[in-house]
Amino acid sequence: MPNESLYKIGEIVKLKSGGPDMTIKQVYTSDQDYRCQWFAGKKLDNGIFPHDSLIKVEQE
Repeated sequence: MPNESLYKIGEIVKLKSGGPDMTIKQVYTSDQDYRCQWFAGKKLDNGIFPHDSLIKVEQE
């Protein structure tokens, strides 16, 4: 996969299956995985997701 298709830190994404908007916090380029963070209510949560499970959220 070319580097230009990789998400960058600070970009807003969400899971293809739905869920909250998430911010890219860390990029693991060797595995094309991303640590994302989001708010679950008032709690800041995070997780690691593969590139193929994410889509970019277009800002208005």
